[in-house]
Amino acid sequence: MVITKPVVFLVDDDPAILKVLPRALIRHGLDVLSYPSAEEFLESYANTPGCLVLDLSMPGMTGLDLQMELIDRKLEIPIIFITGHGGVQQSVQALRAGAIDFLEKPFLPEILLQRIDEALFKDSENRSRQQRDSDSRSQFLRLTGRECDVFRLLLSTEPLPSSKEMARTLGISHRTVEHHRSRMLEKTRTKSVSELLILAKEVGFGMNGLE
Repeated sequence: MVITKPVVFLVDDDPAILKVLPRALIRHGLDVLSYPSAEEFLESYANTPGCLVLDLSMPGMTGLDLQMELIDRKLEIPIIFITGHGGVQQSVQALRAGAIDFLEKPFLPEILLQRIDEALFKDSENRSRQQRDSDSRSQFLRLTGRECDVFRLLLSTEPLPSSKEMARTLGISHRTVEHHRSRMLEKTRTKSVSELLILAKEVGFGMNGLE
């Protein structure tokens, strides 16, 4: 497994910020990549682990525009907004959309470093969760057609149907149904039907398979 060190991505149209801030972050052992515009960041960003220190007001695509674009692309990089003249409405919008914080310039370097630590931790947690979900989704893809038939009956019937009831519906023996249920739990690494259904909901596996 290749371990990638997280990167602090800095996006700001102020040349002074792009010159001074990376030096301060590098002194604290952080890897930094700087961009003078949101458009240039989007062109090069490849879902690398890290966080985004983002200026709110820039020509062209603003910080809020970039935040919305990343959400649309399902890229969950944690964002710390920085601004010289942000308003309450903008800060509320940014935070509601998931930003870590909204810092007004000039800000204390130690506050930014603290927020960066929080953002990198959040990014690590997000990526671990995404990997777990991906692994779980791949386990559901291993189910056979008949196992999926049994799963759909479990999903669509309340209370949970017995093996004999499912056997009558599917036209097979109840022992065969029990075998399929056992294999489903084994393949998805779950211990009960209830746990199986919870996991299926979490990863988006429903009546029509993965959604």
